[in-house]
Amino acid sequence: MIQADTIIVGQGLCGTFLSWNLLKAGQQVMVIDESIPNSATKVASGVINPVTGRRIVRTWEIERFMPFAVEAYTQLGKELGQNIISQCNILDFHATSQNKIAFTERLVKETEYLSVVEDQQWETFFNLLFGVGEIHPCWLIQLQDMLSGWRNKLSQENILIEEKFDWDDCNVNSIVQWKNIQAKQIIFCDGTGGLNNPYFKLLPYATNKGEALIVKIPELPRNNIYKQGISVVPWKEDYFWVGSTYEWAYENLAPTKTFLDKTTQQLSNWLKLPFEIVDHLASERPANVERRPFVGFHPIHSKIGVLNGMGTKGCSLAPYFAHQLTQHILNGEPIHPLANVQRFKNILSR
Repeated sequence: MIQADTIIVGQGLCGTFLSWNLLKAGQQVMVIDESIPNSATKVASGVINPVTGRRIVRTWEIERFMPFAVEAYTQLGKELGQNIISQCNILDFHATSQNKIAFTERLVKETEYLSVVEDQQWETFFNLLFGVGEIHPCWLIQLQDMLSGWRNKLSQENILIEEKFDWDDCNVNSIVQWKNIQAKQIIFCDGTGGLNNPYFKLLPYATNKGEALIVKIPELPRNNIYKQGISVVPWKEDYFWVGSTYEWAYENLAPTKTFLDKTTQQLSNWLKLPFEIVDHLASERPANVERRPFVGFHPIHSKIGVLNGMGTKGCSLAPYFAHQLTQHILNGEPIHPLANVQRFKNILSR
C-alpha cells in the first residue's frame, strides 16, 4: 500500500500548481491524470491580461493575483530549467470609432495599465483603422512547456499515475483509498470533469467551447500580442495562436468550419502579411456562472476537496488559489470568501 498526504486528480494548471506547492511544503502527493490532448489548458493561449471586456476594466483583484502569478511562474520555471513566462504586452487595434472612444475614455482613469501607441510603425504589418492602444504589463505563459516539464518531473519521482480516475476504485472513510494508494485527502483539479463529480456536480458550472487556430506568420514580430476582435498570440517559432470563441451552446467539441472561415477572413482583412493555417483547435472550458473559482473542501465530506472553475482567467488565478489551498491544508489559513467552495454549503449539503 502506497501512503500519501494528498491525492490530486488532474494535472492541468490547477493540478500542476497544487502539486508543486504541496511538494515544496514537504507533503507527499500522488497525481492521477489521464492525458487528454484537447484539454482546456493545453489549447489555451496562456495570456495574463490585467483588464477585460469592452469597458476595459480591471479584472478581479488583478493587483493581488498578477504579481503573485508572475513570481510563481518564474520560480516554477527555474525549477524546471525553463523560461516559461515573459512580458508580452497587448496592442489593441481599434476596429471601430466606438472602440477608440472607449479606450480613450478609460485611459484618463487607467494610466497604470493603458497607454497610446504611435500606429505608424505598425502600418507595414496591419491595415489600421482607428489607431492602436497598449495594455501593459501583460504576460505570456508557455503552458505546454510548463505542463509537460512538470509532468516529466512527477513521472521521474514516481508520483504520477497516467490513467482515468474512476470512482469505483475510490473509497472515502476515515482515510481516502484509491486502488493501492491511501491518503488523508483527495482534491479534484479535473476541469470539466467536475461536472460529473458526484460530490461537486451541483456547483454552478457554465462550460463553454473555445476554438483557436495555429497560424504561421514568419514576418510578424513576436514581442507583442495583437488584438482586434480576435487575438494573435506568439506560440512557437514562427507560429501564432489565433482566437478565441466563447460558445455557450454547442453540439460537440469538434473544430467548426464556421470558425475557420470567419477567422481566416478576419486575418485576411487585418494582416498585410502572408500567413498559413497549420492547425485548428477546440476545447471545453470549466467556467462557472459566478466567474469565481471553486476552492476548498466539501462542507460534509471534509476529505474531498476541489480546485477548479478558473474559467478564462486561469493563468492568473490558479497560482494564487493553489497556494492558498495549500496554506489552508497546512496551517488552517482562510480561503478567499468569494472563492471558497463553502459558499455553496446549502447546495452541496443536499
